[in-house]
Amino acid sequence: MDERFSRTQMLLGNEAIEKLAHSRVAVFGIGGVGGYALEALARSGVGALDLIDSDTVSLSNINRQIIALESTLGKYKTKAAAERIAQINPDCAVVEHRIFYNKDTADSIDFKQFDYVVDAVDTISAKLLIVQNAEKACVPVISSMGAGNKLDPTSFEVADIYQTCVCPVARVMRHELKKLGIERLKVVYSKEKPVEIKRVSDVNRRSVPASNAFVPPTAGLIIAGEVVRDLAGI
Repeated sequence: MDERFSRTQMLLGNEAIEKLAHSRVAVFGIGGVGGYALEALARSGVGALDLIDSDTVSLSNINRQIIALESTLGKYKTKAAAERIAQINPDCAVVEHRIFYNKDTADSIDFKQFDYVVDAVDTISAKLLIVQNAEKACVPVISSMGAGNKLDPTSFEVADIYQTCVCPVARVMRHELKKLGIERLKVVYSKEKPVEIKRVSDVNRRSVPASNAFVPPTAGLIIAGEVVRDLAGI
């Protein structure tokens, strides 16, 4: 037993730790939510992680993304995350996929090789594609709903998509998934109503949500907890 995971082993037991060590999880989107989910999965002893993101680390990421530092500015997010994972667990097998996941790149990812899929991307079209392909491959998936323009980290809940309310992203997802005939999807969502954005600089003029250091990470850690418990059979 690797001592680095001994405290987790005390909680979950040897069998669970072995299951995690032999599990392969794909994380789509290495941002404010996905980065923290990935961090917790690596620190929980998941043995193989696939990182899917085409973006590079920018200065505006520093306020909320765990991989964003002065030393990682300009790096591909997958590279920055892979280097971080290597410092946490050098035995973890990491595969980088530097792609923007859409219908043109979907064929490059074989969902059948995964034991679990984390959807932490921003676009509805990519979310729907991830969910559809996970369902086709009979692989469990958990999806993050909207975490932008929110201030209350205690408002997050885990639910089936059809039991959600308030969240605008969840509302659109419910509508689109129903049209696709997908009957269930585990999600992490917040009942907090989005706050009005305070436009204080040029960056706010773009079509991007406001965010902070505590709401997206909370969603990511909740996601990781669900994945770990499901994989370990807790």
